[in-house]
Amino acid sequence: MLAVLLATALALPAATEVRRVPAEDARQGAVSDGRHLYAVDNAAISKIDPASGRVIARWQGDKAAFKHMNACIALKDRLVCAASNYPDVPMASSIEWFDTRAMKHVASRSLGPGRGSLTWLDWHGGSWWACFANYDGKGGEPGRDHRLTTLVRFDRNFAEQGAWLFPPEVLDRMAPYSSSGGAWGADGRLYVTGHDRPELYVVALPEAGSILRHVATIPIPTNGQAIAWDPKDRRLLWSIERKARELVASRIPDVVEK
Repeated sequence: MLAVLLATALALPAATEVRRVPAEDARQGAVSDGRHLYAVDNAAISKIDPASGRVIARWQGDKAAFKHMNACIALKDRLVCAASNYPDVPMASSIEWFDTRAMKHVASRSLGPGRGSLTWLDWHGGSWWACFANYDGKGGEPGRDHRLTTLVRFDRNFAEQGAWLFPPEVLDRMAPYSSSGGAWGADGRLYVTGHDRPELYVVALPEAGSILRHVATIPIPTNGQAIAWDPKDRRLLWSIERKARELVASRIPDVVEK
């Protein structure tokens, strides 16, 4: 079965790097709301003018309360962020809301312990989609490893609607860590990253069963971490270069299945 899955996944041309924006808080993820860029760290978010690269405003949270904020999405005048207590165990997660006009924290929803450590979420098709990571070593729990990384669909009130595991060959590329970023594309496919490899994995919901279908792998210029599409350009993806502390925009090739 694994050989069949590997044979059907597309190997696409590499993404084309468009620009880099220095950002000291680019340690976990990047976000664009179409007007501003945001660099996400464990307990901090910088709001950046995309033209000049200047930091307009910055939120700094209590590092004890905001232990590991990993990825955010922009919804109107809000950032909605996935957070966890990584690397503490048992794993517990929360969702945090921020007002982008005042750059302040405005709401929190605790998800507690459960399927793993929440690393990213997205709003798509009238539902919340959340990834719960599991790890082989640091931050993992006994009896669980990266293979239990799970995509969960919730309704708008966070009642669970379904759950899927990731394709084995994608999980092998992420090991011993998990998925650090994910975002639904305008083409109806889900684009995810791991923790280290400079790769973007394109997956789709299966026609049947509980394992996502691996559609394609796309080389990207940055090493995993959280990602976000640019609202003004359907194929422009923002990611981070953690070591360089940069936000990076890349043009992602179209995915065409024959």
